[in-house]
Amino acid sequence: MTAGARNSERRVIARHAGTVLVGQLAVMAFGVCDTIVAGRYAEGALAALAVGSAIFISVYVSLMGVLQALLPVWAELHGGQRTAEVGRSVRQSLYLCGLAMVLGMAIMLNPDALMRWTGVPDAMQHEVGRYLFVLAFGLPPALLFRLFGTLNQSLGKPQLVTWLQAASLALKVPLSVWLCFGGAGMPALGLVGCGWATLIVNWSMLLCAMWLLRNASFYRRYNFWQRLETPDWQQLGQFLRLGGPAGLAVLVEITSYTLMALFIARLGTAAAAAHQIASNLVGVAYMVPMSLSIATSARVSFWLGAGEPLLARRACRKGFELMIGMALALGALMVLLRGWLAGVYSGDTRVAALAAVLLCAASAYHMADAVQTMCVYVLRCYRVTVAPLVIYCALLWGVGLGGSYLLAYRGLGPWEAMQSPLAYWLMSAAALWLTALLFAALLWRTIKPRRRAQPAPA
Repeated sequence: MTAGARNSERRVIARHAGTVLVGQLAVMAFGVCDTIVAGRYAEGALAALAVGSAIFISVYVSLMGVLQALLPVWAELHGGQRTAEVGRSVRQSLYLCGLAMVLGMAIMLNPDALMRWTGVPDAMQHEVGRYLFVLAFGLPPALLFRLFGTLNQSLGKPQLVTWLQAASLALKVPLSVWLCFGGAGMPALGLVGCGWATLIVNWSMLLCAMWLLRNASFYRRYNFWQRLETPDWQQLGQFLRLGGPAGLAVLVEITSYTLMALFIARLGTAAAAAHQIASNLVGVAYMVPMSLSIATSARVSFWLGAGEPLLARRACRKGFELMIGMALALGALMVLLRGWLAGVYSGDTRVAALAAVLLCAASAYHMADAVQTMCVYVLRCYRVTVAPLVIYCALLWGVGLGGSYLLAYRGLGPWEAMQSPLAYWLMSAAALWLTALLFAALLWRTIKPRRRAQPAPA
């Protein structure tokens, strides 16, 4: 294999990932914008945002994981030049998306039991409930747009999605500021104003995506706009076998991360606000390995669909090389710039000082997160979904979340209770590193070339 061919694969992945990253950073900027706006509005609003966004992200990202898991299906059809089947498969996915919408809205409209179970203070629950009520009606367009994004990523054409996501940021920022602080005849809505801004932007993005899907010449060959067929239970079963474990794995992964905010809330508004800052920055950094993982898995599935397993393994290797370099760079920046980054988010010296400490542990968390993310995306290309789910449950919930709770409130082994959000970041980082190592071993076992049996000597 020539050096030019190897570099070509790296360039394809980097270009695809870079395009996805721009769009994902624009979406993540929604959260950054809301965090800064809420932090400047009131410390209580920032603490309520930490809890509300934790619940919303748990629901949205888990359901998004089910839909994102369809990427290998469509990428393989694309690699195999089975154009007509792509359109029919996308239409069938609407049934799965509809089920996800109903489930997600039901959870977000009834968050009281979850907040009571995790010990969210009563004074915070009302504001969080109002915020989630608004976001519940922004969930359907968000999931449909994710389906549109997954389709484009599987076809190797993420540009349109990125343009829409970047343009939406220009609408989101002024809307959040205006609706939160009020002005021009609009009363100050506080945190709920940020929710309304997100709802408006989500519906705007979906309408633009539908218009493009209907009118852009690139999509015509797939015949998406045909009459919706009755449910194909065989294909829906395939979707669920792939998306079900993937979605549950994402649920375990994201709840091990977002439930930290709910448990930390009992430590007070300063702790919750500092955690929100660290969480937000880790979320932004995560977009880099996620974008590289999406691009890499699209290429791996494309080559598998084309019947080229050696080229699929090469794409996997090139994706890993890019991911490791970026993870090390971002982890170092979190540590070196921790004081400045914390000060950007909050003018409260207590909050900023605690957030700066958390960012040291968050750096280790991010590097492990990058490795396990790439592994799990590529494993889905090979239809390996159940084993990652089992590992997630044992390590992220058991060691990470369970160990964090003990270390924070009751003590763990020789360590006394820390009564600090740092306990959650330390234990979660340790659990994630164990997860990353196990996933790497599983991926190596899955993709390594199988030796052919040697014929017996005559």
